[in-house]
Amino acid sequence: MPQAAPSRRHQQSLLQHGVVARHQRALASSNQIFVVELTDTAGLSCRAIYKPCRGESPLWDFPDATLYKREYLAYRLAAALAWEIVPPTVIRDGPYGVGSMQLCVDALDDRHYFNIAGQHPDPVMRIALLDCLINNADRKGGHILLDSQEHIWAIDHGLGFSPGRKLRTVMWDIEDRPIPDDLKQHIAAARDDSSLRDELAAHLSPEEVAAFDRRVALVLASSTLPFRLLADLRRPYPWPVI
Repeated sequence: MPQAAPSRRHQQSLLQHGVVARHQRALASSNQIFVVELTDTAGLSCRAIYKPCRGESPLWDFPDATLYKREYLAYRLAAALAWEIVPPTVIRDGPYGVGSMQLCVDALDDRHYFNIAGQHPDPVMRIALLDCLINNADRKGGHILLDSQEHIWAIDHGLGFSPGRKLRTVMWDIEDRPIPDDLKQHIAAARDDSSLRDELAAHLSPEEVAAFDRRVALVLASSTLPFRLLADLRRPYPWPVI
């Protein structure tokens, strides 16, 4: 009989404490990324995406050895917002040292922002708001996934939380969409979440935390998505777009 999939609580435990039974390098990218299988003594298992700190390529516009922290903080912010749009993510040791470990989404092939956004406006709006809050410099269409349960997920947030104008996104077609009041209430509540603020202070510079607070205030004061006030003026789109 096939083993039942781990519950969300067990998935969290596996991500944090599971033994890496095997790992394999993912497709070539500028940073090292591994697909790993995590197991525990009860025989439960799950797949995860492991991004080790030591596998990060240096960037001129982000501090060295910090991208894995930004991956984690994007999840923590989404969780504080009560928006289930970023797969569960932790910081932990792996085969190549400390890094981010994120639950692997079993995404449907050939589904991405450009062919799912129209059918899923609510989670797409949440993802767009998350990108404004974290100042996402790399929102490609292929970073928005649809799973077999018709759930939308957003991945790849290592290029986030910069204090400068860094927003690059393929979601410009929805920039005039009004921000619902209930989502603003979620953002205001997350702003006052003390555990989230402790995490931000632990993993970001004071300048980056202050910039995050300014973006929160900007979003709360905006009637529509404030992409143009946050965008990289030289290159407001990521490349490649998928």
